[in-house]
Order: sequence, then structure tokens, then C-alpha cells
Amino acid sequence: MSLAIDGLVSGLDTTALINSLMQLEAVPQTLLKSKVTASQAYISALQGLNTRVAALGELAVTTTKPQALDLYSTTSSSDKVTATATTGAQAGEIDLVVGQLAQAQKSVTAAMSVWADDPPVLTIVGSDGTQTQVTAASTSLDAVVTAINAAGAGVTATKVSVGGGEFRLQVSSTETGAAGAFSVHRDTAAGADIFAETGAATVRTAANAEVTLWAGSAASQTISSPTNTFASLMPGVSITVAAASVTPVTIGIARDDARIADVAARLVTGLNDIFALISSKSAVTTGTSSTGATTVSGGAFAGDSTVRDVNRRIMAAASQPIDGRSPSEFGIVITKSGTLEFNAEKFAAALAKDPAATQAALQTIAGRVGDAARVISDKYDGLLTGRITGQQSSLRDLSDRISDWDIRLTTRRSTLERTYSALEVQLSSLNAQSSYLSSQLASLSGSSTSQ
Repeated sequence: MSLAIDGLVSGLDTTALINSLMQLEAVPQTLLKSKVTASQAYISALQGLNTRVAALGELAVTTTKPQALDLYSTTSSSDKVTATATTGAQAGEIDLVVGQLAQAQKSVTAAMSVWADDPPVLTIVGSDGTQTQVTAASTSLDAVVTAINAAGAGVTATKVSVGGGEFRLQVSSTETGAAGAFSVHRDTAAGADIFAETGAATVRTAANAEVTLWAGSAASQTISSPTNTFASLMPGVSITVAAASVTPVTIGIARDDARIADVAARLVTGLNDIFALISSKSAVTTGTSSTGATTVSGGAFAGDSTVRDVNRRIMAAASQPIDGRSPSEFGIVITKSGTLEFNAEKFAAALAKDPAATQAALQTIAGRVGDAARVISDKYDGLLTGRITGQQSSLRDLSDRISDWDIRLTTRRSTLERTYSALEVQLSSLNAQSSYLSSQLASLSGSSTSQ
């Protein structure tokens, strides 16, 4: 607690005097705080670099996987037939004629106002002979619809108004394809088929989609699918049909060079992001102080050997030859500024001339970059991880030393305040003594004059 001692006797501004003394006493702590600020900035910069290296490592590992460059695109001569290429696709072409689309069965009952049987008991029979018995709560058509929909028999029912207070029940299979065919019988499977009664009908039968390959030739082959998608019609290729066709539709599958080039470009971009970060954080700038003196300041990474090692490892991984061939032959070029450049034209030319060698070179570079990134940013023993951990430990030590200085400075201020307070008390005592002596001398002088 500050003592109210300002100039009681001496007239000195003791608070300002103590504050000036404390500023001098606090110089070591101020230097420690500056170190903390610089250390925090350095740790933050290291963490940012570590994050980018780890992200580059993940990208590189992904690029080394076999399917990473197994990229194909598809074409179709009809917008009613589409193809999708996935892992395992191969270049090729095929013609097909769409005979029919897959459809679900849709049947309707005769017109009625209530269900004729009481209680309403139905048996739904699937295409495989599976029987599901349904009992409605009442003869209400709503009750019959509710019971059918709750049965889980692979069909759904809805009530359709046809006028005159009557309705028809429309029952549809939940899935397309011949396997979705069904029949509905009164009571048991041996009972009457409600769609064979007068006025009832199956308006759409269950059917598979069909396409004919090599139509019109001796090799003509018709294949079917319960849906409008023919999965793996060719390795890694699925085809979806949207309408029947009369003339053949041509489906083409080709290597997607643009997407492969994009993989390479993204890898180079990831590398350059790291080089750019290191360069910006290592820059040294000069300026002029308020006194006109030249000042020099360096970035967080200026002169840092660990960061230089990181830069060297990553650049070496990306730029070393592949089986005696320079990465520049595959469009990955080192610039004069020490960064990388992706030459799309060179890469495309190399890919067209020798796809296997170009893809192998790209994956070799990615593998080396991934290995370097793991050494640098491994969460347990990576170079940057260890550096960050060490700096964080030093930061904790600095914080502890600053806390110790807080206690020391508080004690010092208390000591100074007591000292100056005691000085004021002593001066007050001396002043009192001086006044007493002066009065005594004055009285002696008066006595002497009167005599």
C-alpha cells in the first residue's frame, strides 16, 4: 500500500522520486518482458510454419497413393446417358442401346368408400414369395392405408379421390426393378387378388432397366439392372440411363490429364507457400529512428539455423533428380529466386509422351516431400516440434522470472516508501528541536536585555 508521505516536511515529491527509482529497478524485468514478446512471436511463427509443413506432408502422402493419379474422364454422345469413372477405370469406348428404364410396380384397387371386409385383412406377396399379413384397425380406407404403410412389406399405399365420395387405393413398390413386383390378396395368399377384381388394375409393372451392348452384331448382349444405374459396366465405370434410345449411344473413357496436372500444380503450390513464408519471416529490413540513426530489424526466422534446415530439406526433396532425370523435365522447375514453378505445358507434353514415367516421377517427388515433412513436423520428434517445445519451455521460465521480479519490485517499493516516510518523520523531529532551541535562545536574549 502506498504511504501518503509526499512533502509533509521536506517538500519533496517523494512519490515521483520513488517511481523514478522503481523504473530503474524494473529495467531487468522490462528486458525480460521484451524477451517474452519476442519469444511469443517466434513460437507463433514456428507453429504457423509447422502447420503448413504438416499440410504439405498430408498432400504429398495423398499424391503417392496409387489411385491419386488414376484419374479418368468420361464422354457420352447422348445427354440421356451419363458415365462416371472412379478408381480402377481404364481408357476405352463402348456403344449401347437403352431398351427400357427401370420402373416400380404401381397398381390401383376398384373404387370404394370403405373396405368391404370387416376386419380388413390383407396378405402382401413379394416377387420372391415372401408373405406379409396386414390387419387394419377398421374398415376405414385411411386405416387400411396406415396398416399397409406400417407393414414394411416393400410397398406404400395412398388414397386417391375419384369423385362421388369414392376412392381408390394406389399401391406402389418402394424400389424399382423386377424384384419389386408384388400382389395383394384378401385374407391369405390364397385369397382373391384385389388387383384382378373388376375395375382394379396394375397400371405399371415392375421392370429392370435394360441396355444392349454391341447391338446389331453377332455379339449383341442385353444386360439388366434393378435401377437405372449399371454399376461397373466396365472396370471403374458406372453408367446411368435416363431415357430409352433407338440409335447406339457411345460412351468414351480417357485419362484426365487436366486433373493429373492439377495434382502436380497443388503440390508445387504447397511447396512454394512454405518457401514464401520462410522468406518473409527471414527478411531483414532497415529504417531510420526518431533521432535519425539507421535501424536494422530482422524477421522471426532471421538467422535461424533450424528454419534454414527445414527450407533445405524440403527444397532438396522437391528438386533432386529422379533416376537421373531433372524434375524440370516434368514441368517442376527451380526459379532463380529459389522457389519452384509449375510449367503446365512441359508437364502435359511429358504426360502425353510417357504417362507412366511422368506419373512415377510426380509420385517419387511427392514421396520424398512427404518423408521430409514427416521428419520436420512429426508431432513427437519433428525438428520444428522439438524447437517449439524448447521455446515454450524457455517462455515458461521467463514468465516465472518476471513473476519473481514482481515480488522483488513490490518489496523494493515498500522499502523505499518506509525509508522516505522515516526521513519525513526524522525531519519533523529535527524541525521541532530547532524550533524549541530557537525559542529558548530567544527567551535568553530577552532576559539579558531586561537586565
